[in-house]
Amino acid sequence: MIWTLGAVPLFLLAIGTPIFALFLIGAALSFATVMTVPPIAVHQVIYGGLENYALLAVPFFIFGGELMGRAGIADRLIAWVLALVGRTPGGLGVATVGACTLIGAISGASTATVAVIGRALYPGLVRDYGPRFASGLVSTSGSIDIVIPPSIAMILYGAAAEESIPRLFAGGVLPGLLIAGMMCAYVIAQGARAPGSTRVGFSLRRFVATTRDAFPALMMPVVILAGIYLGWSSPTEAGGFACLYGVIVGRFVYREMSWADVLDCATRSAILTAQILIVVAAAAVFAWLLTVNGIPRALTEGIAALDLPPWGFLMVVNVMLLIVGCFLDPTSAIVVLTPLLIPLVKHLGIDPVHFGIVMTVNVAIGMFTPPFGLNLFVARSVLGVPLETLYRGVVPFALVQIAALLIITYWPALTLVLARAI
Repeated sequence: MIWTLGAVPLFLLAIGTPIFALFLIGAALSFATVMTVPPIAVHQVIYGGLENYALLAVPFFIFGGELMGRAGIADRLIAWVLALVGRTPGGLGVATVGACTLIGAISGASTATVAVIGRALYPGLVRDYGPRFASGLVSTSGSIDIVIPPSIAMILYGAAAEESIPRLFAGGVLPGLLIAGMMCAYVIAQGARAPGSTRVGFSLRRFVATTRDAFPALMMPVVILAGIYLGWSSPTEAGGFACLYGVIVGRFVYREMSWADVLDCATRSAILTAQILIVVAAAAVFAWLLTVNGIPRALTEGIAALDLPPWGFLMVVNVMLLIVGCFLDPTSAIVVLTPLLIPLVKHLGIDPVHFGIVMTVNVAIGMFTPPFGLNLFVARSVLGVPLETLYRGVVPFALVQIAALLIITYWPALTLVLARAI
């Protein structure tokens, strides 16, 4: 069992096998050589892994994110943020972080945000800071989307841990703002040291004009989150309404999107949804095999024997997840590890919502950590920057986000103050 569920998947990962395939190959070998369960169980577990109402929200938020980029919503949000904060030192860098945060309140698709923000702001950032800082800022700011609700990672965690998704969304608000605030503080400090950095004086007329133009775009996150937090809709229903809102705004308000564009957005969303859900299904089989072979129980007993305090356990988990994030995408990491770690979390009396946010922040950092951070490859493609430059550029921002992670980990009230109000 160790070689079918451990050695073989690790070898397949090392040679570049798709994540879903290495899970299924490991499971198939286990059924063929070790397990006495009928192979039909594989199909049943795959179906069971997808038979979760919470997962219905995933395609809606992906579709909403695609519509946002095509409908001109993202461009207007960027212009509004620039009008608001452009006067600060390093205003263009602060606008980059702010725009990623706003876009994250609509989509939660980090790679799409890196592409949108990179095309719009990277040329100016390069003039102010050079390619290393600029590419690092764009690559790392996009990860805020995973923490700011609505978040696909939180939906997957909620489904795996059987935890309230609205409470997870509420719990992610302040941590997401903390990360954005610390990123802005670092950018401002760097901007103050770069006298030539872009700094646009505040103009009330310009701000009013961009606010008027961006108002329908600014209302999109309000529509999504207000419906969830006020109890008017579930996350799935809010996601569906956001898609309808995006179509109406893009087609009839901004008039930048044709029906053919809507169909193209739907097609791209369907492909991305399939890529995510096939990993969820394959990981469900893998996690089920680990469970029936007593791995979670043995892990729980082993950790309990170490007599680690909750803070020690969280530190170990943070280190482990940061390493895992270098090699696995957030979907795979969350779906596989959550069933293993949740029994330990409950055993130690850690709030599952708090742990879910800690896990989400970890996998968000994994989006830009070498060698396999997805944001790095998107940035390389969109910005045309060598990977070596990207690797060096993300280091200071990674340190900032790890500092924020430690605050979030050891200050649970930051997460729970809003989650407990839901």
